[in-house]
Order: sequence, then C-alpha cells, then structure tokens
Amino acid sequence: MSMKFSLSAPLAACIALLGAAHGGPAEAQQKYPARPIRLVLPFSPGGSTDIVARLIGRKIAESWGQQVVVDNRPGGGGNVAAEAVARAAPDGYTLFQVNVANAIGASLYPRLNYSLIGDFAPVTQLASTP
Repeated sequence: MSMKFSLSAPLAACIALLGAAHGGPAEAQQKYPARPIRLVLPFSPGGSTDIVARLIGRKIAESWGQQVVVDNRPGGGGNVAAEAVARAAPDGYTLFQVNVANAIGASLYPRLNYSLIGDFAPVTQLASTP
C-alpha cells in the first residue's frame, strides 16, 4: 500500500507564518527556513502520529530545501513533548504535532508547566481519524 501526500500551498504558508511571527528585527532576519526544523511528537516512533510526521516532514524538506528532524518525545501522556516545545525559542524552528492526548491533558494533570492555549500557536490540521 502506498500513501501519497502533497504539501499544499496553504499548509506551507501557514507553517511559514509560524516562523515569521516570532522572528527578530527585519534587517536581521534570513529567509525562512535558514536551518533545519525540529518537529516534536508526543509519542514513540512507528505509530500513526510518527508516520504522518515523517511523510509531511519529507515533503516540507523537499519543498523548502531544509531538513525536518522528527523528534519523538514519549512520556507523560504527551506532556514531556509539550513542555519541551513550550520552552523552545518561539522562532518557528520547533514545531509540535499535537494529539488528542494533549488536548485533554489539562483536565487530567492540574499542574502542567505549560498552557496548550497560551504557549502554542495553531498552524494547521495535518490529519484526522475516526
């Protein structure tokens, strides 16, 4: 079975906006992306989240000419990955593939070190499952 994904112009524009939204002064900015992009996942390699990230990451890399590094950070129901991304520089070079586990995390864990609403900016929906 072969799956084929194409990176649409709106998706590329949304991801580019995330990088542009948090940059420094205009004269100091380089063309985005000027270095590899890290895509952090809240689960182990091999699952559906990982497969989607690697397929999308490959297409982004082909389109933008920059490597996309998939960084699997399992643990704590997705909270380990979310906290790592929340602490990263808001420069568009660290992206987070949110999962339903992250959406319900605040109701299960009363003392999280991040806010899913306050610390992250949505970019696009990559996939949906029943």
